[in-house]
Amino acid sequence: MTGTLKRGFLTGLQVTWTFGKIIFPITLIVTMLQYTPFFPWLMEVISPFMNVLGLSGDAAIPLVIGNFLNLYGAIGAILSLDLTVKEAFIIAVMLSFSHSMLIESGVVLKVGVKLWIVLLNRIGLAILSAVLINLLWQGGSEPAHFGFASTAATAVPQGWGEISLLGLQHAFMGVVQLAVIVIPLMLGIQFLKEKGWIDLFAGWMEPVTRFLGVSKNTATTLAAGLTFGLAYGAGVMIQAAKEEGVTKKDLTIAFIFLSTCHAVIEDTLVFTLLGIPVYYLLFIRLTVAIILTVTVAVLWKRSELAKGKELTYES
Repeated sequence: MTGTLKRGFLTGLQVTWTFGKIIFPITLIVTMLQYTPFFPWLMEVISPFMNVLGLSGDAAIPLVIGNFLNLYGAIGAILSLDLTVKEAFIIAVMLSFSHSMLIESGVVLKVGVKLWIVLLNRIGLAILSAVLINLLWQGGSEPAHFGFASTAATAVPQGWGEISLLGLQHAFMGVVQLAVIVIPLMLGIQFLKEKGWIDLFAGWMEPVTRFLGVSKNTATTLAAGLTFGLAYGAGVMIQAAKEEGVTKKDLTIAFIFLSTCHAVIEDTLVFTLLGIPVYYLLFIRLTVAIILTVTVAVLWKRSELAKGKELTYES
């Protein structure tokens, strides 16, 4: 038992160190950039494109903050705006597909997934969903009322000293939060693995993984990503690739599913603060994730079969 805990703890520390080196500097830089002229300039550049998405120019604020920082910062920005129900829902759907892009994309790239797949999948789905909702939904013009969320203002740091200190605090807490989730997660997975329960769980999940077009040894990766999100699920991805022989193909397909629908508990609870119907949001995420993943898996398999036939004909 002691050896199991030690191995799980060391694995958790290794994963925390691997991803902490990404999370700390990105969080520090982005937090500091938030209080420079860069953010206002970026929102000014993006604002003209908001009408295509069915949004006002001010909606660029939560979209930029949500993609550069996190969902919590975006929620705070949304609360300061006068939005319609339709606008609030469109922003929520977009951010559910595309948020924390720098951190989560950096972490996923560490797994070995191509950058163009990351950007096309997450940003593409965010834009496409906004355009479709804007075209198909003719209602929602009434003012949005934001549930139980607090609109209390937070103190704005003054001067580079306070801005730097705030950035360091956010960066440090980002790594602490990573460790608090990843180390117990790795301890639990190590225990389950050595007890043989991971294989049992993978067997239960086989119908799901088969339907999605991936091997059953991706079950742990999918479960971790759905529960804890991309940043934390990626740690399980790396361990699975090393220890369970998960292929690059299965990792990529699993990422496509998880980038569309991950951290379903936390993300859903966050959006309840806006008072929007989150069950619609969850339904959209899960449905798109399943359709997209199955489509990619089928096309990938056909491509492999076609290449196999070409080699057979040539030989």
